[in-house]
Formats: sequence, C-alpha cells, structure tokens
Amino acid sequence: MPEIPIELVDRLQALLCDADGNLFPSEEPAFVASAEVTNRYLAALGSDRRFTAEELRLATTGKNFRTTAADLATAAGVPAPDLDPWVAEEKQQVTAHLSRVLVPDDEVTVALSTLGRHLTLAVVSSSALTRLDGCFTATGVAELLPAVRRFSAEDSLGTPTSKPDPAVYLHACAALGIAPEQGLAVEDSLPGALSAVRAGCPTVGNLRFVAPAERAERAAQLREAGVLAVVSSWQELTALLLPGLERRAAGAPLAAAGAGEAR
Repeated sequence: MPEIPIELVDRLQALLCDADGNLFPSEEPAFVASAEVTNRYLAALGSDRRFTAEELRLATTGKNFRTTAADLATAAGVPAPDLDPWVAEEKQQVTAHLSRVLVPDDEVTVALSTLGRHLTLAVVSSSALTRLDGCFTATGVAELLPAVRRFSAEDSLGTPTSKPDPAVYLHACAALGIAPEQGLAVEDSLPGALSAVRAGCPTVGNLRFVAPAERAERAAQLREAGVLAVVSSWQELTALLLPGLERRAAGAPLAAAGAGEAR
C-alpha cells in the first residue's frame, strides 16, 4: 500500500474531492449526452469534425464544456461564438442523463462518512453546480457534500477557468479558510491532478472508476503530475488516512506516532 507522511496527515483539515470519475462513474455516460451537443456545436461552426462519446471522453477528460468548445473553435480556425447558450444546453442534457443513470455506491458513501468525521469534506470540480447537484442526489451523497462546500470551475469563479488551471483549488481553499497544504485533493484525471498540485494541495490519485485497461497509463500520468500516492479504491484511501487521523483525534504526540510507524 502507498504511504502518506504522518506529518502531512497531521496538518490536514479538509478532503477536497473531484467529482466526475472520482465520486461516481459519470464520465462515460456524461459524454454520451455531451457528444450529441458537441456535434451540433461543430456543425454550427461549419466544421466537419464529429466525435463519438468515447472519442470525446479521451480527448477532453478533466475539461469543462466551455473550455472544450473554445478549443474546438480554435482548432476549426473560426472565432468562438457566444458560448453561453451552448454551455446551458450541454449542462441541461448531461445533468438530465446522469440523474437517470447514476446510482449510490456504498464504498464511496462509507469512505466519505468515515473520513468526514475527521476532515471537512468539499468538492472541487470543473463541472457546473447544477450537474453536481443532480449527480449527488442520484448517488445519495448530497447531505455529505452540502452546497456551501461545492466549488465549480464553471460557476464559482469570477471568470470560468477549467482545470488544469489551479484557480478553482485556490478559490476553494480560500473559501474554506485553509492553506492549500491543509487540503488533501483526490483526483482521477491528469488535468485535475495538475490543478491541485499547482495550487499547492497535497494530492492523491484515485483509480476507482478508471477503466481497467486505462489504469496503468493513468497511474503513470498522475505520478508524473506530482501526486503523493495512487490508490485503486476509496477503501484504500481510507486505510491510508484513517490511522493517522485517529491518532491525531486521540491526541497522540506526532513523534510517538511516527515512532510507532517505524516499528
């Protein structure tokens, strides 16, 4: 099992969770709905390019639709149109689809409930807040992740700024009243991990919902981005953090805790 230094665990105040592909397996179904809107958008640009859902997922994982739409206009060699109507349409279509297909996952719920006894739980996502709300309701974690602790690169910033830019993590830390080094980020994608690491947040890569065929490559990408560890499940992350968090709650001296780990 990977390790996280006890000194780092001792100073943690918050668990900063990416949403899509990390708290629930939303990326694949989301791109089914998003590809339909994306292809209509490309037609409106006059571009002949079209994406299947899987092609779009592989090309844009970790980005929000606004960033993807702007990039596609640049690639087509045309000025980006007013993106607000397209962003709104994509948001509505994807949110409706995810609300229908996502279901609760006991492993995630138990991990959040357990770690939430020791750390403030927050969400730091590229997705829109309405999409997060639909996903959290469908997966049964809305009460664990209340609206006041949800931070969206699409909706929470003065200017929407998608990962890998660190802006959304810096905003979340400021809103929570913590220094970045006090928030442990949990990310499944390369853009997300880069966003957290660049903000100064210690980061763990999570492969729980990454397709098995993509896990080795994703793990290598996450490590190259600078994550402290890569875990395969929320159970593994809980096992990694809980002993140190419980020692801290019991008031065990840091030096003694470290000595105990060494034996």
